[in-house]
Amino acid sequence: MSEYYNKDKEYREAIMAGEAALNSLFAARNHLNTARRWGLLDIFGGGFLTGVVKHNYLNEAKACIEDARRKLLIFQNELDDIQNLPDLRIDISDFLTVADFIFDGLIADILVQQKIAEAKIQIEDTISIVEDALYTLRKTM
Repeated sequence: MSEYYNKDKEYREAIMAGEAALNSLFAARNHLNTARRWGLLDIFGGGFLTGVVKHNYLNEAKACIEDARRKLLIFQNELDDIQNLPDLRIDISDFLTVADFIFDGLIADILVQQKIAEAKIQIEDTISIVEDALYTLRKTM
């Protein structure tokens, strides 16, 4: 173990990085929920403006997903810095494709709704993984 290793500092940095990632994930989830509601309105008689608003929320969600992706990588790097951590890794490989998988070539409003639902599931799964990791960090600290 390095003489300069500060366990408390490394844990605090990892926890802060995990919380930052969670905040972006929560924001993405909220934007997707709003886009879903506007999407339902769009399907059942919404017009041009409804579609514009829906896609605005989808763009906001995409920005939050990209932000979460960067923050999840930072979180993983912080986890890697912690020595003697009991086998705690987060696999974000599925999450790394969520933004591409939602926003490419969407044609029909129903398909958009399906993609939103699938993205929300991936975001919820990622939130759960990060929350579990943070719980383990706090418990181990």
